[in-house]
Amino acid sequence: MEIAGARVLVAGASGGLGGAIAGDLAARGARLAVSGRDRQRLAAVAAATGGVPLARDLTEPTGPEQLVAEAAAALGGLDAVICAAGVVAFGPVAELDDRVLAQLFTVNALAPIRLSRAALGVLGDGGAIVNVSASAADAPAAGMAAYSASKAALTAFDAALRREARHAGVRVLDVRPPHTDTRPAQGPLAGEAPRLPAGRDPADIARSIVEALASGAQEADLG
Repeated sequence: MEIAGARVLVAGASGGLGGAIAGDLAARGARLAVSGRDRQRLAAVAAATGGVPLARDLTEPTGPEQLVAEAAAALGGLDAVICAAGVVAFGPVAELDDRVLAQLFTVNALAPIRLSRAALGVLGDGGAIVNVSASAADAPAAGMAAYSASKAALTAFDAALRREARHAGVRVLDVRPPHTDTRPAQGPLAGEAPRLPAGRDPADIARSIVEALASGAQEADLG
């Protein structure tokens, strides 16, 4: 995919990694629509990238569909849809709260699944769907069982979607970054993060994701 001039929706752009992805795309000449939960940070990302800010709640069943439709209308179509939205929670399974469990799967799995479904209706031949999963999808961690499962669900969905979408000429890129130093404005939904080695620079991860999009890759295990 030629990034310069590409029309791209970045969902989760108010997060550390999503904002970095939007910044890298803008630097390469992409035209952007950006969405995120933190309105103040979203406004800053939109100002820095020239992106069109769109506020939609991805946890609502119709939110992703509305977001894709608005982004396509704002940009005159879409060439790629990237979902970098995500939340995390820590703690043993025995202490897992149903509310936290539901939110993990809604944000990390259902939202990108619904966004992907909507994207299929607007992306043409040569278009791309990029879903940011996590290395935990391949290597589930103790104390992060539900988070790992939510990301594994997304990766499994991407593998199946890839087989379906190729008939329409749409590429599906499943990205599985390792622990990244995003310093989220909102902390984990539950628990405290264990001691972890220094996270990867989100700018480096974002660069790798955009390069994978440009190169035609279908998977990117960045661990």
